[in-house]
Amino acid sequence: MAYLDAYTAPLTANKAAHLLRRATFGPTPQEITAFTGLTATDAVNQLFANVSYTASPPPPIDLTPTSVNYQKPLTSFPFISAKSGEHSVHLRYWWVGLMLIQNGKPSVLEKLTAFWQNHFVVSQNVMADYRYMYRYLKLLRDNSLGNFKTMTIGITKDPAMLIYQNGNGNNKDQPNENYARELQELFTVGQHDYAGNPNYTEQDVKSASKVLTGWMVTNYYANGTSEIGSFFTPSYHDSSDKTFSSKYGGITIQGRTDATAGDVEMNELIDMLLRHPETPKNICRKLYRWYVSHNVTQDIEDNVIVPLAQFFASAQNNYAIKPVVEKLLKSEIFFSDMNIGSMIKSPMEYLIGMGRYFNQPLPDMMADTPAYTNFVRYFLWGMGGMNLEILTQPLVFGYPPYYQVGYSKNWINGSTITARRGNSDTMIYPSLQIKPGVLLGIDFLKWIQAIQPNFTNSSLSPAITPDEVLAAFSKNLFAIDLTDTQKNYLIDVVFMNSLPRIEWRYELNGYRNNPTSINAQNAVKNRCTNLMRYMIRMAEYEVF
Repeated sequence: MAYLDAYTAPLTANKAAHLLRRATFGPTPQEITAFTGLTATDAVNQLFANVSYTASPPPPIDLTPTSVNYQKPLTSFPFISAKSGEHSVHLRYWWVGLMLIQNGKPSVLEKLTAFWQNHFVVSQNVMADYRYMYRYLKLLRDNSLGNFKTMTIGITKDPAMLIYQNGNGNNKDQPNENYARELQELFTVGQHDYAGNPNYTEQDVKSASKVLTGWMVTNYYANGTSEIGSFFTPSYHDSSDKTFSSKYGGITIQGRTDATAGDVEMNELIDMLLRHPETPKNICRKLYRWYVSHNVTQDIEDNVIVPLAQFFASAQNNYAIKPVVEKLLKSEIFFSDMNIGSMIKSPMEYLIGMGRYFNQPLPDMMADTPAYTNFVRYFLWGMGGMNLEILTQPLVFGYPPYYQVGYSKNWINGSTITARRGNSDTMIYPSLQIKPGVLLGIDFLKWIQAIQPNFTNSSLSPAITPDEVLAAFSKNLFAIDLTDTQKNYLIDVVFMNSLPRIEWRYELNGYRNNPTSINAQNAVKNRCTNLMRYMIRMAEYEVF
């Protein structure tokens, strides 16, 4: 296998769908069609070029119609502590909306931002100030494709992270080791190398915590304030020399006392962490598990992770993120058949992907605010019921299926599979009103009309067959092709309910000849509903 060599064959619909499912939260049928036939290089380049269309969206707004600040950006008015929980939810609604955008310009930005948000975790369960959370999320979006060192420095002194990891209370008299530990264990070198050897010592945690003393935040959760940020206080900084273990070559970071001490020592600390040979491997391993497969064997470690890490840390690349992700998404290993359908969809890929595949139109946040709120609410809380609440990881490690043994299999249990079916039923049986006259969900009658030639004149063309209905409904729906046995079961048992297939022709033509008849509509709609409901509940739909 060529591993990281570029995949050169023109993308089939299956390969195009695979790329779009993994690089985004899920494609529309139109996007799959547009990417079919492209080379992997051209397709991936397009996904990165499209970032410009969503890189600078309008900011999150107050979504409460009765509020005096209704439709105003959350950071445009002084902090309201009584509204903290409400506006924190509004921030999540905003981000879910960005994940759902259907502008014909699929991009890697939101999926990659979600990777970094699950890497540099700050949770709203702890961070109650919505202004801080927005600043933090904006930092991740702005730097997702930039330089890893720049992002690591930025997140280390980000006020939300300082609060979340008690960094604002880390001073020379009362050192706090929380962030110094997570910076090494999770964010850079990793706790262990691939062979299980420790990558740092407890002394390294203590020394790093001293480097990071003296940073504080402005106006956290202070009612009526507008200015937020972080700042360095030299008098709270440990100005002694900080010596690290042989894991880092016995380096000593010189203590300083002036106003630049915090930035200078932090910069030297991050440089030291990035020089550790395990840091690029740790990041590339996580990217591989995010985009390609959870199964990192010795073969993958040797032939994918190690060379990709060398490229990441090379003098030429210097920890630039974009070239590494591009290289991975264009690679032979990414498009290998063994990795298609190899992971279980997270609630994001499952529900956001469902909304996008079925072309559910996202209302405009400003022009149609109530409808926007109703729409994204379904997706946000639906994902929460499946054990993924956006911006609220239970631990600093992130969502358990991204680090616990079993990985994506952990998304599925007795509770979450019930929630998945409930959420999909809402899409299959439209009942949730987005605004008067508009329901969220699939209009199967319109779908049939779109795929039936000469719909309004049955004398011009025969009724489409059950096989053609199944082909249309299953087109690019699954990552793995169905077998003939499965197709026949879906048609004869699920769709036809064990009646002869000829009955469908009579029912469809009855609807075509009398489209306003409720009985004729229901005969067609019920069969289509039963078919899609069953398909969405199949194991094949759970993987991507």
